[in-house]
Amino acid sequence: TLDIADLTGQALRRAVTTMYVSGFDVIELEGAEITTEQRSTIRDAVQSLVGLEVLEETRDRVVVQDLLDSSELSIHNAVTRMRLISLSMLDDAITALAERDHELARDVIGRDDDLDRLWLVVSRIFRATLRTPKAAEELGLPREECFDYHSSARQLERIGDHATKIAHLTLNIDEPLPDEVVDAVRDLHGDAVDVIDAAMDALFDDDTDAATRRANEARTGVRAIDERVRSIDERLRDLDPTRAQLLGLVVDSVLRSADYGGNIAETALQKAAPTP
Repeated sequence: TLDIADLTGQALRRAVTTMYVSGFDVIELEGAEITTEQRSTIRDAVQSLVGLEVLEETRDRVVVQDLLDSSELSIHNAVTRMRLISLSMLDDAITALAERDHELARDVIGRDDDLDRLWLVVSRIFRATLRTPKAAEELGLPREECFDYHSSARQLERIGDHATKIAHLTLNIDEPLPDEVVDAVRDLHGDAVDVIDAAMDALFDDDTDAATRRANEARTGVRAIDERVRSIDERLRDLDPTRAQLLGLVVDSVLRSADYGGNIAETALQKAAPTP
């Protein structure tokens, strides 16, 4: 039970989210009289969390329940979905930039909520495995592996954030961009995706030799991208300062996404390493 008399807006939303991630199946929210604004915030929070439903509502309490059976949730499936969503967001963000497609950019921004939902599911499952060994047994995964999936999901969530950032920047572009710059950014994006895909394949590969090989390919790819970014930065110097700065931020977001792929590759290497 949580007393929400003094909680409104973001603080109330965070409180509901924290209890969800902490693994509460039933969340009772109580206050002397729950305001319309508080109810609306609670409903928004509930809709942004997988499996939660408002069970009962009275003047002074709202009861929220998690209707999903945790044993039916697969951390592997959630991370796989996160991979698909984050990479499609990044892909569409770059397309929106190249074609100045503001509608597509807004669509990318909207998809970030789906990614956040899945990230919170992964966090909830992971925390459950920390609390009880039984939760890890039900998932059929060792705790270490749950940790690897959780830390990789965090990287995918950040890639989604950078796709969203590129989409927001695209909304500020009205004039066509120089073709050679667009092509360079597209190539850079292609390389970043190769890194992230190789890293995720390595993470999911149970063959330790193959996983190690793929993870090392991803790490080499990150170094090659660093070189490429330097040459793009030189091209940006020829543009007017405002556009150069905006495109510099786009390039930085693509580079950061590749770096997150590199972090996943590091995790995959640890997962593939022999254990004592």
